[in-house]
Amino acid sequence: MRFSERVLDLFGDDAVWSDDHEGMSGHLLRVSSAAGVFYVKHGPVAEVEYERLRWLKHWMAVPDIVAFDGDVLVLADVGRPSLERRAPADIGTIMGRTLRELHAVPIEECPFDEGLDVRLARAREHVREGLVDPDDFDDDHADLTPEQVYDRLLAERPAREDLVVAHGDYTPGNVLASRTGGPVLIDVGGLGVADRYLDLSIALRDLSEDFGASAVDDFLAAYGLEEVDQRLLGYYRLLDEMF
Repeated sequence: MRFSERVLDLFGDDAVWSDDHEGMSGHLLRVSSAAGVFYVKHGPVAEVEYERLRWLKHWMAVPDIVAFDGDVLVLADVGRPSLERRAPADIGTIMGRTLRELHAVPIEECPFDEGLDVRLARAREHVREGLVDPDDFDDDHADLTPEQVYDRLLAERPAREDLVVAHGDYTPGNVLASRTGGPVLIDVGGLGVADRYLDLSIALRDLSEDFGASAVDDFLAAYGLEEVDQRLLGYYRLLDEMF
């Protein structure tokens, strides 16, 4: 990947480039230099992320955009570890409270559609193009092929959607927090109006597997959900396999 002189000049001649980083996913490089630490995304994912970051910054804390040049997005280092890395005792509470705040953003204000029509169409293309890796499926889906997952998604599609502004990949690794500042959301390329279980399914899965039942209880209390719809939880976990 070749970067423009405008982008390269941001970092200086002493810049050290690395693809070994913690936190954000996608086509991402970490750049460290005397000018500071930056994260560089490139390609279609950078364009999608740029649009959503510009919009979301009016509602939630996100990384600062240093530059956007063509299909290259440069983000400032937030200077905080993710919740996944730091794993505070109140991780469930932080995750639940932050998601409740995001889901409270008026959907009428959000220009991005990540509802089932959009996501299922994208899933179909991923299957056709061979972009779905069954080796990455969760254990309870390990015996399925991508085609079988897609067919199940169509057959079991919920009749309605409880729409909110969803993050799209709400994991502990995509929330940065510290004792002195509020949470910062990263990796928001999948953000848009969608069913709240798009986020709940992934958050509850990761908290349960990595941090235990108490973190799940704290999350549900902070988010304000008294009863979990297990059918929707399973459906949106299945949908996540396509991405």
